[in-house]
Amino acid sequence: MSLADLAQPGILDPIPAHGRYLSCQQRVGADPRTVLQRLASQADGKATVVGLGASLVRELGAQIPGLKTFTGIEGARIKLPATPTDLLVWLRGTDRGDLLIRSRHLQTLLAPEFDVADITDAFNHDHGKDLTGYEDGTENPQGDDALTVALLPESAGALAGSSFVAVQRWCHHMSRFEAMPRHQQDHTIGRERESNEELDDAPASAHVKRTAQESFDPEAFVLRRSMPWAEGNEGGLVFAAFGHSFDAFEAQLRRMSGAEDGITDALFTFSEPQTGAYFWCPPVQGGLLDLRALGL
Repeated sequence: MSLADLAQPGILDPIPAHGRYLSCQQRVGADPRTVLQRLASQADGKATVVGLGASLVRELGAQIPGLKTFTGIEGARIKLPATPTDLLVWLRGTDRGDLLIRSRHLQTLLAPEFDVADITDAFNHDHGKDLTGYEDGTENPQGDDALTVALLPESAGALAGSSFVAVQRWCHHMSRFEAMPRHQQDHTIGRERESNEELDDAPASAHVKRTAQESFDPEAFVLRRSMPWAEGNEGGLVFAAFGHSFDAFEAQLRRMSGAEDGITDALFTFSEPQTGAYFWCPPVQGGLLDLRALGL
């Protein structure tokens, strides 16, 4: 069985037309085992991607090496909220109404032991662009490189094919961005919007230069599977970075936040993260979640 066969397919598949993120918190004194087994029997990892937080894994008396709680970045010059939760469910599909029905079913399934603390609806905008109009995830690894970057290797044994994911919901202050001259917008991102070409004369604070994955030592590649979100007239990006560890994500965020060299990413001039959490996404077996590493 290949590594790709062990991974939740939704991690590797292209971004869907619609998505819905459910952040769930375990109720005090609850025993999550039965509910998690029931969830595993229904979640295929393709239309329903599941991630467990460090607190939930500890509650189960299990250990996943490399899994930890996001606490921000030491030395960051901007605010990086840490909002850990026990369970993340990313629903993927082509019909928003179907996602609503599925999320209500999941809420009922989880209700004995978990509360759904937050729901964020997301979507694919203009063939994979951010709400600013710039292409998202241009330098995503492809093919076998994506497997190497996003998944734990076969040498990880029972954890092979699983993945760690860092999730942040960013809120774009669109009026600030819209007030920028086009030249400033391009230099904030570091690319020309229409051509998506990287700008040689972009400043050191440009987002592309802050996050150039090959410029780190070691290189800091992640598999991005981010989706825009909107509620009323507000919107932004649900940023999701999958990796075989959190190291690459933290290296990028350290540089973005100014903790590395004092230069903060120009992205922060119009956008800010509202949430931040880490999760472990179990492998699959027979088309369903495989929770044996948790003793389930």
